[in-house]
Amino acid sequence: MFEQLGKETLDLHELFEAGGNDMDARKEVFYTVERLVEEGLLEERGNDFYALTAEGKRAARAFTDELKDQD
Repeated sequence: MFEQLGKETLDLHELFEAGGNDMDARKEVFYTVERLVEEGLLEERGNDFYALTAEGKRAARAFTDELKDQD
């Protein structure tokens, strides 16, 4: 999502948009963000902003490469 939007940081509200208007989906986005922070893939930047860590960027690239290989 960071790459698609061309941003280094995203705020929680932008991340919520991935869940649409469904409250359960938005809760799942929140829990996923918290898990990614705990796993060291995202870092909090304050005021509800988040950025990929170096490890998060590597994981995102690996995931993107894996998707390309499936095509």
